[in-house]
Amino acid sequence: MSPKNLKNSPHSPSLENLYKAYESMYLIRRFEEKAGQLYGMGLIAGFCHLYIGQEAVVVGLQQAVTESDSIITSYRDHGHMLACDMSPGGVMAELTGRSGGYSKGKGGSMHMFSREKKFYGGHGIVGAQVPIGTGLALAHQYKNDNGICFTYMGDGGSNQGQMFEAFNMAALWKLPVLYIIENNLYAMGTSLDRHAAVTDLSTRGSAQGIPGKSVDGMDYLAMREAALEAASYVRSGKGPFILEAKTYRYRGHSMSDPAKYRSKEEVEDVKSHHDPLSILEAEILRQGGDKDHLESITKDVKKKIDEAVEFAKESPEPSEGELFTDILV
Repeated sequence: MSPKNLKNSPHSPSLENLYKAYESMYLIRRFEEKAGQLYGMGLIAGFCHLYIGQEAVVVGLQQAVTESDSIITSYRDHGHMLACDMSPGGVMAELTGRSGGYSKGKGGSMHMFSREKKFYGGHGIVGAQVPIGTGLALAHQYKNDNGICFTYMGDGGSNQGQMFEAFNMAALWKLPVLYIIENNLYAMGTSLDRHAAVTDLSTRGSAQGIPGKSVDGMDYLAMREAALEAASYVRSGKGPFILEAKTYRYRGHSMSDPAKYRSKEEVEDVKSHHDPLSILEAEILRQGGDKDHLESITKDVKKKIDEAVEFAKESPEPSEGELFTDILV
């Protein structure tokens, strides 16, 4: 739904809401850029999948999250953590393998958790989080806490067999789960039309009778509107719902991916005409927002990123004793 169609929407956001959304999206953008720099400097090891370009998806969806809800996602997860109000310092410390990180420096980029924020990862196996998210939804149903589970996956993950098994259970038991497919058009290096027989991923649950909707994942307002409507459907007891967020990642699949499977012109066209931050900034100014206030937000965010990096660098590495903690016997 375009901004012009939101004037009479019951979900029309205030200018203050737009400022906060811009701040959250800008924080994710700058955090990920800094993470990319630290990776290049050798301060981040292992895998690292950046979220740059997809910020509007998670920030828009976060508008529908309540204190009772849970969230789970795949390995492109830093943006989700920050949107859940997890500390940038704690996230950066985990990326750099320090004890001040959310998993004590033992999980790295793909395996961070926060029970306090009801964020259950960060999962390195493609599609593995989908049945876990379905299980979290079963827990919400059992506890009758009015919570739902926001379960994210990528377009590549939406091809996995365990996803269809989870969909069947969720539909059969009418579980309170909102499945979000972040369709950034490339499953690693394979384009959507080469890995999906049906490219409308919102229909992935049609065999189980799960309704779905496609939405512009580069537009915060569109994502916010769709998220509130979809969450309301799930929370009403009707069972699962699928949101396909059509988005785009600016960087390669991971830091080791040169992304030669797409042209520079394609990437630049998205940056120039569909950038989520630019779209939201234009909407804020259209509604009478203050350019100076936006600039103050960017300055505050840059300061937070600097502080997060300093926190990570000052945090000690895990002690040898941590090898024997947080394990199952």
